[in-house]
Amino acid sequence: MQNLESEIRPYLSRWYEESVMHIHRVVQLVQANIAFLLHAALSHTHVEVTGADERTKTDVVRFIKAASLQGLVQEEPNTTALCKSVSETSHSDLLIDCSSGEATFTNTVTNRFCDEWIPAFVNAAERFNPFLLRQILDNFKLKAIQDMNNLKRFIRQAEMSHYALFRCCLFLQSCGNGDVLLQNARAEHSGLPEACSIIRVLEEFLSEQAAITAQ
Repeated sequence: MQNLESEIRPYLSRWYEESVMHIHRVVQLVQANIAFLLHAALSHTHVEVTGADERTKTDVVRFIKAASLQGLVQEEPNTTALCKSVSETSHSDLLIDCSSGEATFTNTVTNRFCDEWIPAFVNAAERFNPFLLRQILDNFKLKAIQDMNNLKRFIRQAEMSHYALFRCCLFLQSCGNGDVLLQNARAEHSGLPEACSIIRVLEEFLSEQAAITAQ
């Protein structure tokens, strides 16, 4: 029994450090800019940290991995197709410079879905509640997975129904995460011509909506 305890105790100690505390440290470092990291994780954008110690760099890598959906969505995207999809969206690497003592971001991208999670992360960090932060991150991922699965269902239905295509458009407009969802959907459906045609229509719709909003 003592041998078992001596083996489990170090594992539990590492789990707390590797699976919980790094989230708190990252949120404390970036504050409201956490949305940039969340979007980078969902969109498979590479993040580079400069001017920071090794622990901070490792924390950011772990956070991105923890927030990523890779391996969790149904029908995991083909790696080659996903890399091609990411390159086609022309996202530059997200750069974080910590040399001044504060995190400065370059090439930032976010969306309404990621922005809406900012208060939850920041408030939990201010209350120094690392376990709550872990739960918030898991809920963030769960919501993104649910939206991804809903979009895939709508795309299948839209192959046979114009009304379903209309529902797709409304869903993408309301969820606030359309750019990320379509990027992943494009990779997953790369070998299905009918689905790809629907995705192109949806991308054009989102582009038109973004142009209208920007006016």
